[in-house]
Amino acid sequence: MATAHEHDRMKKTIKHHLKVLDDLVSVNSLFTFAVFVGISFASSNPHSLESRKGCQADLQTSMTLLVNEVVSFVCFLLSSLLATALKMHLSMYIVLHRKKDDGFDCLEPIRNIMILVSTLGSILGCVYLTLSMVDVVRVLLGKIACGGSDTVQAAGSLVAIDSLALIIYVPCMMLAVYQSYVQLHGAD
Repeated sequence: MATAHEHDRMKKTIKHHLKVLDDLVSVNSLFTFAVFVGISFASSNPHSLESRKGCQADLQTSMTLLVNEVVSFVCFLLSSLLATALKMHLSMYIVLHRKKDDGFDCLEPIRNIMILVSTLGSILGCVYLTLSMVDVVRVLLGKIACGGSDTVQAAGSLVAIDSLALIIYVPCMMLAVYQSYVQLHGAD
């Protein structure tokens, strides 16, 4: 039977873990909104602002835009659903965990895989969202290969800023997930 101190420590650790999962779901929700905006944009058949016919994006670019938007949405959905399932699991863990050998810890390997897949889903969703936004730039401002200054600046800024954001987001999220795992595992 776990002591009162161990049980309190476990509750505190799980609450921290739940906060990390809440943050992940919040970020995914924000990005999912951006995906829906992109999907509605892609389906409204936008016209290019590029006047040169040879530099306008073709149908394949619009199709790629839509595919990237859908894949991004699916990644965010997977991540959010797994994070929500983990939140429910951890909430039940607090209620049901009374001793180390209560059988509830048999789910730990599955829980760890779910945390990893949820985090990776969010990261991949960001990558596909960036790709879709580059496609939006290509559809609206013309092909990047044509070298239009607006197209190059928009696509370059988008890729540079999103890459910087991912360079910051990925290690921070992975560290938070790792620390939560270590605290939760150490609480057992």
